[in-house]
Amino acid sequence: MTPRPAGRSDQIADRYVDAYAALDPCVATYVGVPGHDAEMTDYSPDGFAARADLARATLRELAAVPETPDDARVARELLAERLSREVEIADAGLFTSDLNVTASPLQMMRQVFDLMDVDGADAWATIATRLAAVPAALTGYRASLQASAADGRVAARRQVERCAEQCARWSGAPGDGFFADLVARSGIDGALRTALEDSATMAAESMAGFGRFLTETLIEQATDRDAVGRDRYALWSAYFTGSTIDLDETYAWGWDELARIDAQMVEVAGRIAPDADVAGAVSVLDVDPARQMANPAALRDWMQQLSDRAVDALADIHFDIPAPVRRLECRIAPTHDGGIYYTGPSEDFTRPGRMWWAVPKGVESFTTWRETTTVFHEGVPGHHLQVAQTAYRADKLNRYRRMLCWVPAHGEGWALYAEKLMADLGFLDDPGDRLGMLDAQAFRAARVIVDIGMHLELPIPMGVGFHDGERWSPELGLEFLRLHCSMDDAYLRDELDRYLGWPAQAPCYKVGERLWLAARDDAERRHGDRFDLKAFHAAALDLGSMGLDLLRSELALI
Repeated sequence: MTPRPAGRSDQIADRYVDAYAALDPCVATYVGVPGHDAEMTDYSPDGFAARADLARATLRELAAVPETPDDARVARELLAERLSREVEIADAGLFTSDLNVTASPLQMMRQVFDLMDVDGADAWATIATRLAAVPAALTGYRASLQASAADGRVAARRQVERCAEQCARWSGAPGDGFFADLVARSGIDGALRTALEDSATMAAESMAGFGRFLTETLIEQATDRDAVGRDRYALWSAYFTGSTIDLDETYAWGWDELARIDAQMVEVAGRIAPDADVAGAVSVLDVDPARQMANPAALRDWMQQLSDRAVDALADIHFDIPAPVRRLECRIAPTHDGGIYYTGPSEDFTRPGRMWWAVPKGVESFTTWRETTTVFHEGVPGHHLQVAQTAYRADKLNRYRRMLCWVPAHGEGWALYAEKLMADLGFLDDPGDRLGMLDAQAFRAARVIVDIGMHLELPIPMGVGFHDGERWSPELGLEFLRLHCSMDDAYLRDELDRYLGWPAQAPCYKVGERLWLAARDDAERRHGDRFDLKAFHAAALDLGSMGLDLLRSELALI
């Protein structure tokens, strides 16, 4: 699409994207900004400082620009809010000390290779160059963690140990190690194959060495306490939501929300197996031959078919979906870390949006009843519609808003909203699929309670029937998840590690959904019989990602 004329705030935002991509090549690859795929991000103290300095300089430049016309107001407010949050986290030293099992620099250095072009010799030469840069990136990251630890900021022992386990897996031999397997599937021969093997060997050896650093050095300074406390938690919460939410009110609301969903699950369970409780209904669904997939390839094909059907059913009826956005690839991830996730398209859409399933090692069979709602969450009308449609809107949004801005509460909130929307539209009328959606919703509500409760070490309310009056701990957190989530125990343990290492991120899903649902209800009240759901969605998605405070005010204008 033809870009709209850029105001001064838009120009500042566009320059920021170019400058940031040069300072963070891994993120550049992740969001699809070209030109940096052969480089690795500098995770040394100097690298983190350079990115923080860029944010500060951009904020000063933005503040020096006179008030802009109304059509640039959102661009200005959005950039100022996001970069201010970045600076707050940087000033608190939370970027340089960040080590967790889900979304720290360690995982980015591994996952970035999943998104790289693998078509032809030139693409593999680029991969070889980036692989060769992994050792220096890990050395820089080690320096940042050591400097932060010396200042008293260090990850909990749990995160150090689990990240070391990841390093061991990724650095293994062919068949077990990520780097060796990456080269093995290249199909490249000759001198380039030798270069790939040499680079992969260096990357694997440096990853193994980083794991030893974690278990032999950093762990000596790690704390046994997983909870980060209210002050640090509030910083991360504001960063992930773009708002200052009332943590105690949200904690109490989580209990109410979980009770509401649990009641719905009991009703649906009775439709699956009369007189059965939820656990009984789950047992019936898990052995239903019509809901079984025998291997990862069958899972991938099922995901693709369901995703394609959703696009066909929603396009031009419930959503305006541009042609490039209608393409979504479903893939099995090259690692076995567990979970399903989405990655957006490149800026020119030559790399499409993709839905990935990182199948745990040894897992071969799957059921559809839990995952139908997940495909809607990650695909259409969830993340793919949201992210890819934003990337397409060059006629409305600057590059920062299209490519680089991602507020978890906005994005994950929309994806949960999308799941409920599909239920409202009749796509989850099958009782098994409906129970799967409710089970996922209960899981998200439970982790509002567990995440806030564990990190703030809050008391469990009296009268809830679960360790009434006791203070939250990781052990109670796992017990609570087991009671309220019909998922594999190994997965729940991984989830608990995620919450403890990534404070305030998990509650964003339900917090964001809460706002999206309230905003739609408000629009229906304001417009009455004139309310047009398709038009509401189009206008809302055209805003792009933003913090919840700004989103609330903008949705009130639709």
